[in-house]
Amino acid sequence: MGEAAQPGGTGERSAIVVGAGIGGLAAGVALTRIGWRVKVLERTAAFGEVGAGLSLWPNAVRALDALGVGEQVRAQALAETQAGVRDVSGRWLARTDTQELARRFGPVVMIHRARLFDILRAALPADTLCGDTRVTKVTLRGQRVEAEHDKGVSRTDLLVAADGIRSTVRHSLWPQAPAPRYAGYTTWRLVVDTGRRLSAGGESWGRGERVGMAPLADGRTYLFCVANAPEGHLSPGGELAELRRRFGHWHDPIPLLLAAADEDAVMRHDVYELPPLAGFVTGRAALLGDAAHAMTPNLGQGANQALEDAVTLAALLDSSPDVATALAAYDRHRRPRTQMITRRSRRIGTVAQWHSAPATALRDLMLRLTPGSAALNALTPVLDWQPPARDRLIAARAG
Repeated sequence: MGEAAQPGGTGERSAIVVGAGIGGLAAGVALTRIGWRVKVLERTAAFGEVGAGLSLWPNAVRALDALGVGEQVRAQALAETQAGVRDVSGRWLARTDTQELARRFGPVVMIHRARLFDILRAALPADTLCGDTRVTKVTLRGQRVEAEHDKGVSRTDLLVAADGIRSTVRHSLWPQAPAPRYAGYTTWRLVVDTGRRLSAGGESWGRGERVGMAPLADGRTYLFCVANAPEGHLSPGGELAELRRRFGHWHDPIPLLLAAADEDAVMRHDVYELPPLAGFVTGRAALLGDAAHAMTPNLGQGANQALEDAVTLAALLDSSPDVATALAAYDRHRRPRTQMITRRSRRIGTVAQWHSAPATALRDLMLRLTPGSAALNALTPVLDWQPPARDRLIAARAG
């Protein structure tokens, strides 16, 4: 693979994307669509996503439209019909007007992460993905980037780091960047089949604990549970037993879902976020997705922002003949927005994970008293994103 990413004699530009998650695949699709020759390097031998659900908010659906796969996603996804926040007894504290949300911004759709992965992978040329290729070091070489990996050395015009919160590329090129920090809570995720479709989704909040539910298009239910916990802790009696102990007495259908769950389906991960970086770009290398702005999942925007990153990066590169100019614009477009969303998500998580009885009682009261319209207005800066239009970008550059 040593020189596989070299540009051809026709002026074709080349890119390496490190990481074949949703953000990395989206970047590969976006760059391919504007005529770049792309290789996506993935450290694991097998390509795929974990068995969990994913909320695609209207901003992400627009990004997927820009990638040319929006209709395929809609065909596989289930539009959320009822959502909001309940307490442990099932009483609604806040309800989301999904019809009004869809009218103002577009629908929120729920899809299995593996299905979205398959759609993005199918949109790439067959020879784009390179598995079992672990990048160990990245070096800037003037207007080129050199990536050392298990199979040799690749040189390219552009390197996109989509290799996650503990990014090897970030560590290599941004050695002074802050390390990820623990948010103070852990999460369990699983997909459950009870034989019947869930009628309503949303979250339920307790004291230092939460449960979220969402129906999937195939009739199964995506379930996630959150709890304050020491970093690195594992449940001695098994994670499913811990979930049943913590949440088995909460409102229906949570006990039913936990009773139908399999131990092997439960994934537990501590929640981390990346402190704000001073820049997403250096030389001909750019950070994307969790490598740039890993955030807590409280706004459901992690993968959504990675999709925005990919579309924005490609649009800027397509509108400018100079890669350095396009990358500088990418940093100006993406860093303030993603860091704003990271802050919002952190604040929501802090309040949602309050543990003391007086604090949670006040929180629940405020949720009940807040109009639904105010909640939708608060989401406007997150959901009103539009993909950059090439003609506008070219006009702005000329101006």
